[in-house]
Amino acid sequence: MAVEAQLREKLRKIETLFAEAGTAGERVAAEAALRRVQARLAELQRVDPPIEMQFSMPDQWSRRLLVALCRRYGLKPYRYRRQRLTTVVLRVPRGFVDEVLWPEFGELNQALVNYLDEVTLRVIREEVHADASEAPELPQALPAGSTPTE
Repeated sequence: MAVEAQLREKLRKIETLFAEAGTAGERVAAEAALRRVQARLAELQRVDPPIEMQFSMPDQWSRRLLVALCRRYGLKPYRYRRQRLTTVVLRVPRGFVDEVLWPEFGELNQALVNYLDEVTLRVIREEVHADASEAPELPQALPAGSTPTE
């Protein structure tokens, strides 16, 4: 699937950008970049003590991405009993969130949302109905029993 391969390549490039690594796609460079980010996190933890931060994700895909990204950097995401599944709690230095985690998450999440939107629209158009456009907005409520005209 060419679109998926493009998404994976874009994700790798974004990760490389935020990890300050060398060329994208090189396994050695990617591992070195990850070690640098982890070292940066360790340094920030010495200077900027971890605080508990709570994130509310708009959907399950964003939550899964954030959790995976946290785990990649050796962080341990969690949530408290009775919190929504869309909530992710993390003990982390604020500087790491502001400088590395959140910007990287934002770029990766946008790429993922774009990909999922493209796939969803394609499947709807091919399998359900060719017109996958939004429903039109009406200026006022319709009287009971009537239908909108175009």
